[in-house]
Amino acid sequence: MTIKVINPYNQSIVAEVTEDDATSIETKLTNAQSAYQEWRALSLDERIQEVNKGLNYFRENADSIAEAVTLQMGKPINEAKGELSTLFERANYMVSIAKDALKPDILPDKPGFTRRIEHEPLGVILNLAAWNYPLIIPINVIIPALLAGNTVILKHSAKTPLCGQAIAKAFSGLSVEHLVQDLVVEHEALPAIIEDKRIQYVAFTGSVEGGHAVYASTAKTRFIDVGLELGGKDPAYVAEDADLEFAAENIVSGAFYNAGQSCCAVERVYVHEKVADAFLSKVKQAMKAYQTGDPLNETTTLGPLANKHALDFLEQQIDDAVKQGATLLAGGKRTENTTGNFFEPTLLMDVPNHTNLMQEESFAPIIPICRVKNDDEALTLMNDSTLGLTASVWTKDPAKAEHFAKALQTGTVFQNRCDCLDPALPWTGVKDSGKGASLSKYGFLYVTRRKSLHFRR
Repeated sequence: MTIKVINPYNQSIVAEVTEDDATSIETKLTNAQSAYQEWRALSLDERIQEVNKGLNYFRENADSIAEAVTLQMGKPINEAKGELSTLFERANYMVSIAKDALKPDILPDKPGFTRRIEHEPLGVILNLAAWNYPLIIPINVIIPALLAGNTVILKHSAKTPLCGQAIAKAFSGLSVEHLVQDLVVEHEALPAIIEDKRIQYVAFTGSVEGGHAVYASTAKTRFIDVGLELGGKDPAYVAEDADLEFAAENIVSGAFYNAGQSCCAVERVYVHEKVADAFLSKVKQAMKAYQTGDPLNETTTLGPLANKHALDFLEQQIDDAVKQGATLLAGGKRTENTTGNFFEPTLLMDVPNHTNLMQEESFAPIIPICRVKNDDEALTLMNDSTLGLTASVWTKDPAKAEHFAKALQTGTVFQNRCDCLDPALPWTGVKDSGKGASLSKYGFLYVTRRKSLHFRR
C-alpha cells in the first residue's frame, strides 16, 4: 500500500510513499528499543555532540527540505525557509540548557545521608506530528527526547511524510543507529502501536478528537503519559489605549501567516467599541499586503490550504455567522478558477460570540471581529471557549496586561504580540487545548522520569 502526497497548489502528485506493514513496524520497534539501551549509556556530552551532527543535515540540505515542505502542504517558500530557521532556534536553545535541565537535583545536606533526584530517560517515544509546521512540531519533541537519552519513532502526517523521512535521515549515520525512525501508517494502525509496551510516551499534535483517541489507547495496557497539543481558538483583545496601526498589522499577520493554519493563529478579535472603527480601517489596509499565488514564488505571501475538504467547512462557518448577524466585509469563500485550495482573505465585523466561527477552530486566513464595551466584557468573551492555547492583549498599560494574564484561561498570554513561540517558555495549553508541555526546561520533564536516591553513609 502507498500514500499519495498531493500538492495543494496544483493537485499534482508530489510523491507516493510506501506504508509500513506489520513486519516493518515490528522491526522499527525492536530497533528503537535496542538503540535506546545503547544511546542512554552515552554521556550527555556525547549525546549533545551527536545531536548537533544530526542538525547539520538540515543546514546542508536546507533548500531541498524547504521546497519539500512547500510542495507537500502549500506553505509559501519564504515561510518554509523561516520554519527551518525556527527549527535551529529551538533546537539550539534546548541543546544549550540540556546540561542544567538534566543534571541531578542535589538536596540540602542531611547528616549521614546522601539524597539526590536523577532525571532518567523513558525509553522509546512515539511522536505523532501534524502537517502545518512539519519540521518544528516534531523537533520540539525529538531534540529534548534524544538529549535525555530516549529514542523516537516519528509518525508524520500523511500530508507531509517526506518531512518524516528527512528528519529520520538527519539522525541516521550517527554513533548509534535508529535514534529516530519514521513510520508511515494510516490512523487505523496506530492503536496497536500505541499499546505496544515498548512505547513509553506518546506526543501527539492534532485535533481534540484525535487526542481523545490517543489518550484512550494509552490507557488500555499500562500507565504511561501523553503530551497533547490539540489546537486553539486564540483570542486577541485590542484595548482602548492600543497602538492601533501596530496592533492591526500584527494581528493580521497572526491570523494570515501560514494561511492561518497554526494552532496559535489569531482566530477571534475583540475590540473596544471606542476604537473599533479606526482599528477596522487599519486591518483593511494591512490585509492588502497579502498576495496569493504559487507558493514556490517568493512574492507569494498567502498559500493554499493543505486540506481541500476545509473549503466546504469554512464556507459553512462564514455562512452561519452572517445568518446570525455578522457583516462580511471581505472574502468569505474559496478562490474560483484555480486548481489550488485557496480561500480568500476574509474579514467579518460584529460576529456574535456564540457562532461556530467564534467557537470552532477554523485554520484559515479569517479575521472575525467583535466589539466590546469594556475590558471586563472582553475578558469574559475571551474565556468563553473550550480551548485555551494562547491569547494576546494589545495595550500600552502593563497593569492591564497583568490583570488579563491572571484571569485568562490559556497556556500563554502575550502583550502586544501574537502567534509566536519563545523556546525558553513552555509551550502548553489548558482545557481542550491539551496537556503537558514542550520546549523550555519544563519540556525535559515530560521525556524523563524522576528517580530518588536515598543513601545512608
